[in-house]
Amino acid sequence: MHKKMTISLDEDVYYGLYHMIGRRKISQFIEDLVKPYVLDSSLDAGYKAMATDKEREIEAQEWCDALIKDVGNE
Repeated sequence: MHKKMTISLDEDVYYGLYHMIGRRKISQFIEDLVKPYVLDSSLDAGYKAMATDKEREIEAQEWCDALIKDVGNE
């Protein structure tokens, strides 16, 4: 459920948002920016997204395996 909120912005900031983000996209843009600061679940969603990235997971596993080999040589 969404709640309506009125905020005040500097005129230049408002016009910058209007031109860069688009007319009906400013609310979503601001919500996406603010959400990580006010909801703890944003980290969970980020970790889930990273875990589903198979290419990234393979690369991370290769990196970890290489570290283990380096430690074994010391």
